Amino acid sequence: MRTILITGCSTGIGHHAAHFLKSKGWRVFATCRAQDDVARLTSEGLESFRLDYEDPASIEAGFNETLARTGGTLDALFNNGAYAIPAAVEDLPVAALRQNFEANFFGWHDLTRRVIPVMRAQGTDGKGHGRIIQCSSVLGLMAMPWRGSYNSTKFALEGLTDTLRLEMRGTGIKVITIEPGPIGTAFRLNARQQFDKWIDWQASARADQYRNALVPRLYKATETSAPDRFELGPEAVSAKVLRALTAATPRAHYYVTTPTYIAALSRRLLPQRLIDRVMAKI
Repeated sequence: MRTILITGCSTGIGHHAAHFLKSKGWRVFATCRAQDDVARLTSEGLESFRLDYEDPASIEAGFNETLARTGGTLDALFNNGAYAIPAAVEDLPVAALRQNFEANFFGWHDLTRRVIPVMRAQGTDGKGHGRIIQCSSVLGLMAMPWRGSYNSTKFALEGLTDTLRLEMRGTGIKVITIEPGPIGTAFRLNARQQFDKWIDWQASARADQYRNALVPRLYKATETSAPDRFELGPEAVSAKVLRALTAATPRAHYYVTTPTYIAALSRRLLPQRLIDRVMAKI
């Protein structure tokens, strides 16, 4: 049975991908940050244990638990868990940005580095075997205002992943990036918690902009909010993950949702001044 380790499985993309791939015959190790969520996922029939990108000890423990359950092998890793801290860049505390990078970038790198030697050691004909899939974002292709923290983690991830893909050529280890646009998850609710924790928006020079635009958008978000334009469900991402796992020659990048295709095309064809003018109005 093919094996995959997935992070960020408590809700949204990771949760759907875990159940979907299990239904397709994969042995799924569905990890998440909170022990309560581990218990819930276990009750849903998934193999689950804790792995928190902001906790290096839990990364090591989660990785070791995976190998203990597989006998030392792993076919695929899907790095997925991430969150945003919505705010103007000038209002982002350095500590907030550091924490966001720990969760969205450094923790991913830690786990990936642990997995690569395992994948190198398995396979045939002197080559390794395995696939590393990174869940980036349309915001790793094109920046949007008020999303500086998340934009920067995803831009960094894109660069690191592209480099890793080049370096893994010929090793039997395939490295793939998936770029979703708007996906119907609890992402905005999680972002609101981070906003409340870190951002003193009422003391900002942009307080009126927060009050009239960002704050209403964050606080009107609920689990049952109407979907954004072009929003798809997490099943759209799971379909691309399966394609990335099973294609004989997977693509370097898989786009999900119309905005991602538009962003990728615009970046190639349009002058930056025009892109800036459009994005500044969003």
